Amino acid sequence: MKFDFFSESTPPVIGVDISTSAVKMVELSSGANGAYHLSGYSVASVAKEAIVDGNIVGLEQVSDAVKLAWKLLGSKEKRTALALPSSAVITKKVLMPADMREEDMEVQVEAEANQYIPFPLEEVNIDFQELGISASSPDEVDVLIAAARKEKIEDRVAAAEDAGLKVTIMDVDTYATEAAYHLVASQLPNSGKEQTVMIVDMGAAMMHINVMHDGDSVYVREQAFGSGQLTQEIQRRFGLSAEEAEVAKRKGGLPDSYEAEVLQPFVQSLSTEVARALQFFTSSTQYNRVDHIVLAGGGAAIPAIDVAVQDRTQVNTVVANPFHAMSLGSKIKQQQVALDAPALMVACGLAMRGVD
Repeated sequence: MKFDFFSESTPPVIGVDISTSAVKMVELSSGANGAYHLSGYSVASVAKEAIVDGNIVGLEQVSDAVKLAWKLLGSKEKRTALALPSSAVITKKVLMPADMREEDMEVQVEAEANQYIPFPLEEVNIDFQELGISASSPDEVDVLIAAARKEKIEDRVAAAEDAGLKVTIMDVDTYATEAAYHLVASQLPNSGKEQTVMIVDMGAAMMHINVMHDGDSVYVREQAFGSGQLTQEIQRRFGLSAEEAEVAKRKGGLPDSYEAEVLQPFVQSLSTEVARALQFFTSSTQYNRVDHIVLAGGGAAIPAIDVAVQDRTQVNTVVANPFHAMSLGSKIKQQQVALDAPALMVACGLAMRGVD
């Protein structure tokens, strides 16, 4: 029944983020003074349509991408931490008596899960974590329950195992982002303490919004807008294949008209989407403002995207770099890692699970 959404530290693991467009791996170790050290990272493209709406439909293609990413990483470590997309996980916070034994809590969790999971319990994996004494009642504790369909987990495990890796942890991408956010927070004034920070993770197909207040997640939402739209427009406009368009988007080499006719309109649309997410958050929650915006995901690598978003929203905007205070492995180039870092938030958060 249980699986490791919430286990504490483990032996070293490679953080593996399997997303719509790429497999990203991060390997961390302990550096000096208890800081993290970035031993290595890699990115390998996933074939188009192999992952649709977070579901693996082309297992072989995804497994090939995992194999390639692991080869590029050049690590001997085979233990990995993976994440499910938050859309595949049902979470619920419940209250339970503070003096309840763990065995009784397990029984209670199953009873609670039965009420709100729309599938038979034998088809799901469930885990729970005690969050501490409830703010509303000192005799009770808040317990977070997480449940996911077994098939969603098995697909991801199969993709990693087919590539010769061993999955020791299954997490949720939003929790991994939150873990990595604590490394990014030091880029913000006063390390984001007592402030409301909106993390905007721009994937190929989706924009994932996660708002942190004083270091705790208070709001999660997805918007159907992604940097894949820019790739498609490059393909259409310049007659390139998806792979060629993706490379050109990252490395340049497109005609002079690209900037004005393709990139700028996309940047404007993206800034508008972020502004919309911001407005939706402030109008539908108790929070009436956001102090900082942190841009993550592949879309955050677009030059000057932070300037455009800040102009549009009038909120201080930074591009996430969870590695900015880390020592780097000998093969890693500082300039390149700053470019790749925003897309590695989830993989970094997963890799943190294997470092004390």
